[in-house]
Amino acid sequence: MVVVSGNSNAGLAQKIADYLGVKLGDVVVRRFSDGESRIEIRENMRGKDVFVIQSLCNPANENLMDLLIIIDALKRASAEGITAVIPYYGYARQDKKVGPREPITAKLVADLLETAGATRVMTMDLHSSSIQGFFNIPVDHLSSLPTVIRHFKENGIGGSGAVVVSPDVGGVERATRMKNRIDSPLAILNKWRPEPNKSEVTELIGDVASKSCMLFDDIVDTAGTLVNGAEFLLAQKGASDVSAYCTHGALSGPAMERLRNSKLKQLIITDTIPLPQEKQDPKITVVSVADVFGEAMLRAHARESISALFVPKKID
Repeated sequence: MVVVSGNSNAGLAQKIADYLGVKLGDVVVRRFSDGESRIEIRENMRGKDVFVIQSLCNPANENLMDLLIIIDALKRASAEGITAVIPYYGYARQDKKVGPREPITAKLVADLLETAGATRVMTMDLHSSSIQGFFNIPVDHLSSLPTVIRHFKENGIGGSGAVVVSPDVGGVERATRMKNRIDSPLAILNKWRPEPNKSEVTELIGDVASKSCMLFDDIVDTAGTLVNGAEFLLAQKGASDVSAYCTHGALSGPAMERLRNSKLKQLIITDTIPLPQEKQDPKITVVSVADVFGEAMLRAHARESISALFVPKKID
């Protein structure tokens, strides 16, 4: 078993390696003078079961290309198995055609990974679970729930005084899994998008009056959905306070300004996307999913069940 990493999320890669008790493989990612990726595999990979850790976060194009080239290099180095460990699967938001002449980028990335030589993909909290069907190789779709449930338990979050809120109808399944684990009721916001990265909340299904609300989503990008949702719950529906949990903290564009000026009590994210120093803020808490990925990788290597990691366990 060999674990290597690209440059996109070196911190998480090192935590996973520490969990596994291994040293990261000797892979160097550099650039030619014209910006092209230059990858060097500096150790023997013949017959090895290799796990390549790379998030497809900003800069997404560069990180995707690096991942594809690393996989190609490993294939040509005669690695026996190549698992693309992608904590954040970028390009997932275009998983179907909403309008005419639109691409399906989630499928395109799947095709590229297979063509490069990946024999397995391991990722976390896809924007849509149906993306697994875009692959003709095994996909391990991990969940961040064990991590966030542990965090909630340690901080006394949950119970009848709290409400799990889905920010849209599409996230109801995800939010339902959460509310079942922390014994809290569910509410659903209805929104519409006049254009990409802009959203407007129109109505609420459920009761949040005098309750502590937890908005639960897979990704926070420009933070418009979370900030608008929090304002709606507090100002129009009488919530006592609003926090948010999102697996992937992209936090692009005006996200940080919106969060700092918002009425959100706190935002909890994981380290599937690294949080740079300039974006660190008292409102933001980062929890690590290194143990989830590490355990899943151990089980995949040993040909053991991965789904057993996610058997529901309620908060005591």
